[in-house]
Amino acid sequence: MTKNLTEGAPLPLILNFAAPLFLGNLLQQAYNLFDAAIVGRYLGSDALAAVGASSSVQFLVLGFCIGICTGFGIPFATYFGANKLRSMRRSVFNAIVVAVGFAAVLTVLCTVLCDDILRLLNSDERYFKDAYSYLFIIFLGIPFTIFYNFISGMLRAVGDSRTPFIFLAVSTVLNILLDLLLIVVFDAGVAGAAVATVASQGLSAFSCLVYTVKRQPVLRIKRSEMRLNMKDVANHFMMGIPMGLQFSITAIGSMYMQSAINALGAVYTTGFTAALKIKSLMFSPSDALAAAISVFASQNVGAGRVDRARTGIGKGLVIGIIWGIIAGLIMIFGGRVISMMFIRPTDIPELDAAGKYLYCLGFFMWLIPILNITRMSTQGLGFSGRTIFAGVAEMAARVGMVKFFVPSYGFTAICFCDQAAWILAVMYTLPMCFYCLKKVEKRLSSAQTA
Repeated sequence: MTKNLTEGAPLPLILNFAAPLFLGNLLQQAYNLFDAAIVGRYLGSDALAAVGASSSVQFLVLGFCIGICTGFGIPFATYFGANKLRSMRRSVFNAIVVAVGFAAVLTVLCTVLCDDILRLLNSDERYFKDAYSYLFIIFLGIPFTIFYNFISGMLRAVGDSRTPFIFLAVSTVLNILLDLLLIVVFDAGVAGAAVATVASQGLSAFSCLVYTVKRQPVLRIKRSEMRLNMKDVANHFMMGIPMGLQFSITAIGSMYMQSAINALGAVYTTGFTAALKIKSLMFSPSDALAAAISVFASQNVGAGRVDRARTGIGKGLVIGIIWGIIAGLIMIFGGRVISMMFIRPTDIPELDAAGKYLYCLGFFMWLIPILNITRMSTQGLGFSGRTIFAGVAEMAARVGMVKFFVPSYGFTAICFCDQAAWILAVMYTLPMCFYCLKKVEKRLSSAQTA
């Protein structure tokens, strides 16, 4: 089930590797989409606002978890590409130790501060209690989020993108069944939606772990490799924390934006929540493509094939931009109609808000593949720390838009916050990616000369 990405035509390899990642992203979105659809349709717009009121802080915390796990996977892929399997397994053991520490600290910290976080976001008292229940349960599931993404990243590093998708598919079906059971049958409210999501993620993480231990001998850690190595620990911190922070710094701007939306009232919170689900769905192909290119770049750098890494990144950018244009047209012409998946047709103001946000976003969707691919490729090349500045740029743009334009233009200004963030970030990530390629090329050339 392992796959070496250092031989063969780059684009077919990347697309084949990205296909299960894309399907996995769709299933991840299905968790949120189905929760939102059931909550909005069965429990009403206030309940949907309760689920959406904390979406930005979920992105901050869970994004940090996903980011650090993605960072941990970079050394795995590099070692695998270089065929240094003992070093890879030793690195995996040390990464597990670090991941356990992160899971424990983040879970305790987030659950204790849950109430304060929601008040910081100006959550409306109409739905505050439901929002707290939902967010608290999601925070309890942080260990599942970390370990599913850790194991998935480990499997992807050795070229297996199919297995995480299979287990995610099973857990998605379970999530749908639990949603219907807890919300529709047992009337558990928004807390039921959170329990369904956490339970399903837990099953997915456990299933991936069992499979990896039993069916992936290349990742089976031997007793002699179970040694704490401070060099490996430091390497994982250097790769994982910058990627986690990049997600979190970006999310701070989103939280600032979310606070402004919540202050505008439940109508806009509901409309934005529905639109956010659709936006995330449209991001899925470019997210999968970027993740595939990152692994491709890591393996090829490990094998000393920088030329292949450059080719893969360039061809991936072309495919990604084409998808961005298609996704934008869907959002421009069909955003309001698609929003009816989550909002009742009689809730006209909420539908108008969702449609307006998606319409404005659609014209700039082609920027997202450029941002994701260049950022993740830079990380895959081993320059994780340099991508933090992209997160800072996104945060600054969103905070600036909210601070200077929302007071005068209200929700219209909100509709252009993301676009400002993307433009500023791409101005940094695009040249930085190709600068890092040249830097790796020079380093390998110097090593070969010596």
